[in-house]
Amino acid sequence: MRAKQMPSSSTRSKSQRLLLFSVLFLLALSFPFFFSSSSHSAASFSSTVYTHPHPRVQPETSFVASLENFLTHKAPSTSDDTVRSALQDDVTRFDDRKFAKEVEWVHRDPYYPLNFPIRPGSPLIEQHSIDYWLWADLIAPESERLLKNVVRVDRQEEADLFYVPFFTTISFFLLEKQQCKALYREALKWVTDQPAWKRSEGRDHIFSIHHPWSFKSVRRYVKNAIWLLPDMDSTGNWYKPGQVSLEKDLILPYVANVDLCDANCVSESESKRTTLVFFRGRLKRNAGGKIRSKLVAELADAKDVVIEEGTAGEQGKTAAQKGMRSSTFCLSPAGDTPSSARLFDAVVSGCIPVIISDELELPFEGILDYRKIAIFVSSTDAVQPGWLLTYLKGISSNKIREMRKNLVEFSRHFVYSSPAQPLGPEDLVWRMMGGKLVNIKLHTRRSQRVVKESRSVCSCDCRRGNMTGSHRSLPV
Repeated sequence: MRAKQMPSSSTRSKSQRLLLFSVLFLLALSFPFFFSSSSHSAASFSSTVYTHPHPRVQPETSFVASLENFLTHKAPSTSDDTVRSALQDDVTRFDDRKFAKEVEWVHRDPYYPLNFPIRPGSPLIEQHSIDYWLWADLIAPESERLLKNVVRVDRQEEADLFYVPFFTTISFFLLEKQQCKALYREALKWVTDQPAWKRSEGRDHIFSIHHPWSFKSVRRYVKNAIWLLPDMDSTGNWYKPGQVSLEKDLILPYVANVDLCDANCVSESESKRTTLVFFRGRLKRNAGGKIRSKLVAELADAKDVVIEEGTAGEQGKTAAQKGMRSSTFCLSPAGDTPSSARLFDAVVSGCIPVIISDELELPFEGILDYRKIAIFVSSTDAVQPGWLLTYLKGISSNKIREMRKNLVEFSRHFVYSSPAQPLGPEDLVWRMMGGKLVNIKLHTRRSQRVVKESRSVCSCDCRRGNMTGSHRSLPV
């Protein structure tokens, strides 16, 4: 897994990559960014998800190209922000300012935060580079940003949420083990020394922990924070009990390893899809990924089935892309964790994913209906002799055309880009974060003050949930 996730640019030496990371880390430590996003219910979103016009701006979807462009043209100058421990007086003053702002919001609008944008405070590689793409959106000049449901603010008390701009994954891949641990501790100390952290014990802070090995040595200290994850890992091999949950964390899609096959590409490739089932990747995995070796044994000699051992680099990408664009179904079995990047590679290739992972939680569930684009098969059924191929061959050509059409529509939800696009993965993250906001349990002292204040203005039957105080929730 580790070697396969390295950036695809073969021209960068290790020293150059380390220099690049050092520059980004200095930028990250300036920590001047807060953002906010409007919350939308799943119901209202689902009615617009397929009608939103595609923006005219041509996005950059190459991780390396986007990063180089950012460093050349958009990188802000770093500020002198000395790290220091927050005194209790600092926390108290911050708490007072923040509490006054929240009381003003609550009293002014009974439907807060439905009618207010969220404000978190601000960001690498390919497959797990979500921390770069999200940060690139937050830090871009407002005149260049297409997403208007996220607003950066300059004052901490104005922020609803704080996005921690630390690249947990790139540091894991580019640094030696002890260097990485030291850097993790330094970043942790900086964040936890701030009044905003001490006030809420981190419950309103967001960390990108999108690789199962990243930030591992210090996770126990940030378990209250919102984590951006590839999955919940129900195997228990990657996260300790109590660290992750659907209530506080968000699952984000992997960054696709292949190029987008748009509507024209899908239409042109339809007659070339002569392979029934395709899979290219590691054939032997640990933990939940053991299903792969069983599938190989079942499908290896079957007609119209291609099962290949994956390889890294441009050659591997080209082979995977060609195989997916010439196949009707693409297997998406569990990897070392329940999720696999091949699911998103298949979606953007117009190849119908066959998901074989019994414990998988998918990104943006509740907003996106994956039944329209994917086939779900239990691990038990998939390895029964002859069962899987018989099942797939029984799916009608009309159903296949319908699902392929849906793949064209859904693909934009999984393509990270700069500038970030409406209804792209960055946009969906901010929308779902809006829904998370009302469920965040802040520091006990602050919560008690809000409850006390809200009781004095409650003007109706609280048992029905109709109140103008601190009980604020979004429709499910």
